[in-house]
Amino acid sequence: MCPNTWPKSAACWLARRCWPNGSKTWLNSAGTAMPWRGGQPTWTRGWPVWPGSGAPEAMPSFLRVLRIMYVAFRFGLDDLVLSGLDHPLARGLRWLIRLGMRPRAPRGLRLRRALESLGPIFVKFGQVLSTRRDLVPADIADELALLQDRVPPFPSAQAAACIEAALGAPPAQLFAQFDVDPVASASIAQVHFAVLHDGREVAVKVLRPGMRQAIERDLSLLRIVARIVERTGPDGRRLKPREVVAEFDNYLHDELDLVREASNCSQLRRNFDAASGRGDLLIVPEVIWEYTTSTVFTMQRMYGIPVGQIDRLRAAGIDIPTLARSGVDIFFTQVFSDGFFHADMHPGNIYVSDRPETLGRYIALDFGIVGSLSEFDKNYLAQNFLAFFHRDYRRVAQLHIESGWVPPDTREEELEGAVRAVCEPYFDRPLAEISLGQVLLRLFQTSRRFNVEIQPQLVLLQKTLLNVEGLGRQLDPNLDLWKTAKPYLENWMRQRMGLDGLRKSLAKEATQWSQMLPALPRLVHERLSRPDVAPQLLLEMTRLRQAQEQGNRLLAALAAVLALAVGVALWALTR
Repeated sequence: MCPNTWPKSAACWLARRCWPNGSKTWLNSAGTAMPWRGGQPTWTRGWPVWPGSGAPEAMPSFLRVLRIMYVAFRFGLDDLVLSGLDHPLARGLRWLIRLGMRPRAPRGLRLRRALESLGPIFVKFGQVLSTRRDLVPADIADELALLQDRVPPFPSAQAAACIEAALGAPPAQLFAQFDVDPVASASIAQVHFAVLHDGREVAVKVLRPGMRQAIERDLSLLRIVARIVERTGPDGRRLKPREVVAEFDNYLHDELDLVREASNCSQLRRNFDAASGRGDLLIVPEVIWEYTTSTVFTMQRMYGIPVGQIDRLRAAGIDIPTLARSGVDIFFTQVFSDGFFHADMHPGNIYVSDRPETLGRYIALDFGIVGSLSEFDKNYLAQNFLAFFHRDYRRVAQLHIESGWVPPDTREEELEGAVRAVCEPYFDRPLAEISLGQVLLRLFQTSRRFNVEIQPQLVLLQKTLLNVEGLGRQLDPNLDLWKTAKPYLENWMRQRMGLDGLRKSLAKEATQWSQMLPALPRLVHERLSRPDVAPQLLLEMTRLRQAQEQGNRLLAALAAVLALAVGVALWALTR
């Protein structure tokens, strides 16, 4: 609500947009509509704070709103929004705002530049949005994928103060050596190299001060914008703006907790340690837990060459085609063997070791984004991939219906035809030109027509698959991902479906059975000792059916009497 007694400001206008028609609700910091208990609001930084709503909401300041409106107009984002509305009023407003002139730059480029102008939080939102290719048009997603999270480092004195507050002592006491100049800086944190007193070289990641307040401020505005977009019409609702903002909220708050990132790193390291038999595939830094808190993450320092610097890799004597195939092996091992995968595998986070003892092995960095798959997800994906490899489109359609992600009334043959239309053009090309990630992307886009609910973990997997495929073909243009993946998946399915799979499943469930089996005779005896209530249930159902039939007869009689009365009345009126 926005009564006439409130200040006339842009903030009040936005409040009218978010609480139209006198709605008795307000939007809390989680983006949920809450009941308004009446009374006049107080104003904090140009925004209403509702009576009874608890602590003031972290709403964006009035100047911040003006800044965003200015950037939106400068880069023609009003045209981007209005062009998607098929309504005469929208077309007229679009012409009026731009005085008949249309922006020259492509819409994706304009959106990317606008997000870069608004700062690192909006840059990260664009990066997350670029992964939702099931919701965002391809040209916009491709442009948003180019967003780079680069910001100037914060002062070293602030970093030292943060470390002291988190670990209880200044860096000079904690470390034998601490580099005051950061080696890398991003919107969430920056990294300093250091040496522990026992001689181990480490990298110290420090959370940027004030990030939580900045994130809450901009997230509050994004929630308001999402609510407005959702009210613009069917297209706005199809984009699921509030779901996307909620996903971004979870993503950002996960990144703000460096203990969570450290635990992801520790899990991935355990999956690829020497005991796993995969130690020759991937190197993951060791977490130094005694120097790690929610705001400081200390890990083993890694030495290597960025995977994108191919000339340096060749000069170091690394076999590039083998390196490309190893990357594919690592990806499929993470997905199908572990169900836990590094989901941010762009060139900045992947290095290759140039040390003699580990030459040519991949090094993983930055564990803020990881994906997890259940046994159901893994089985579903493996069967889908194998069905693609064998061009069994009927099986792909059946898997979609069996998974419950397609409405049960979907016609199997219709879905099969849509899948065939997606996949057949790719199979007519040379195998080296087929993109598995693009096939998956096209399937996501086709699924809109069948109201498929795309699972978030699968969207994250598709984005990671595109990254891996791009890296592999950057290293080796002749890399055939399908040829590399097919034997791996077939072997994985044999292990799951054959005797080995049965033996592993039995071993996994044995601990649970050891607790349940002793109680089984008692449970069977109790069940058999219960009185048989089937006759009573049958009698009760018979009575209910008789009562229903009696009621139906009564209704039929009443209807007949009513019809007779109406007929008599009409006859009387016509005499």
